[in-house]
Amino acid sequence: MIVVGTASSIIPVVYITSKIGRRRTFLGVCVYTIAVIALAIMVLELKSFYLFCLSTFLFGVTVATMNQFRFAAIESVDENLSATATSAVLIGGLVSAFLGPELATLGKDWFDTAFVGSFLLLSICFIVAFLLLWFYRSDYVSEPEQKQSGRSLGVIIKQPVFIVAVSSAAVGYVIMSYIMTATPISMHVIDGFSLAQTKLVIQSHVIAMFLPSLFTPIVVKLFGLSKMMIIGIILYFACIIIGYNHSLTNYWAALILLGLGWNFLFIGGTSLLPKAYHDIEKFKVQSVNDFLIFAMQAMVLLSAGWFVFNFGWGVVLLSTIPLLLLQLSILWWWLRKKPIHATRNSK
Repeated sequence: MIVVGTASSIIPVVYITSKIGRRRTFLGVCVYTIAVIALAIMVLELKSFYLFCLSTFLFGVTVATMNQFRFAAIESVDENLSATATSAVLIGGLVSAFLGPELATLGKDWFDTAFVGSFLLLSICFIVAFLLLWFYRSDYVSEPEQKQSGRSLGVIIKQPVFIVAVSSAAVGYVIMSYIMTATPISMHVIDGFSLAQTKLVIQSHVIAMFLPSLFTPIVVKLFGLSKMMIIGIILYFACIIIGYNHSLTNYWAALILLGLGWNFLFIGGTSLLPKAYHDIEKFKVQSVNDFLIFAMQAMVLLSAGWFVFNFGWGVVLLSTIPLLLLQLSILWWWLRKKPIHATRNSK
C-alpha cells in the first residue's frame, strides 16, 4: 500500500513543490508524516486492518517527497558531480536499512498494543528531519518562471537521453523489486529455509543496494554512466544464473548481485535524467520519471507473490530476461546515436 500510495502521489507532490519550492514541501511533509503516524497509532489501538491499510497508503506521500531529495542534491552541485550527489543521498538508505528494523524492534513492546512504541520512535525521526531540513535552502521559484512551461512533454520524452535515463532507472527498480519480493516467499515458504536465514539474505541485499554508493562516483569516473549501466545489466544476468540454484549460498550471492545491479542502473539513470531537461522543465520531467518508476514497481510488487507460487522461483528469474535484453538494446541504440562531442561522463 505504501508503494501504491507513492505512485499515486508523485505527480501531486511534484506539482506542489513547483509552486512552493522544495524547502517548504520538505518541511511540510515532515509535519504531515507526524500526523499520519498519529493516525496509524490510533488505528492500531482500534485494531482496524483496513484503516491501517489506509494509513500506510498515506505514507506514500512521504516516500514520494523523500524521493525528491536526490534531485535536490543534484541541483546543488555542478553537472559533473551529479552521480556523486545521487550516491551521497542513497548512502542514507544504508543507515535506514539498520535503523528502521532496530526502531521497530525496540519500540514493539513499549505499550500494551504492539508497535505503538515503534511508531512513536518513527515520529521522533521526522522531528529530527524537520530540524535538519530547516537549514536547507533551495532556489526561490519566481512567479514569471512558474508561468513558463518550457518544451512540451511530447518533445522531451522523445529525446534518446530521456528514454535511456527513465528506462534504466525503471528497469533497475522493477527487476530488483520483483525478485526481492519473491525471495522470502521462495526461501521460507516454498524451500523451507528459516526466517533467520531469509533475513540474512534480505539484509545482505539491502546493504549491497546502498553500500556501493560510497564507490559509485569512482566507477562513473572510470567507465562513464552508460558503461556503468551496462555493468548493472550484466550483474543482473549473473544474479539470474547464480540464483537458479536453490541453495542458501546461491540465494545470498544472487541477492547481493541484485543489489549491486540496482545501484548501478538507478544511479546511472537518475544522474542522466538532468541532461534531458532545462531548469524550467525539471519538475514536470521529474514527476513523469518517478511516476513511471513507482507505478511499474507497484505492479510487480503486487504480482511477485502470485508468480512465485504459481510458476516457481526459476520462472520468476527467467521472466526478467526479456526486460534486461530490451534495456541492453536501448543502451546500445543510444550509444550509436550519441554525438561525438558528448561529455565523457555520459560515455
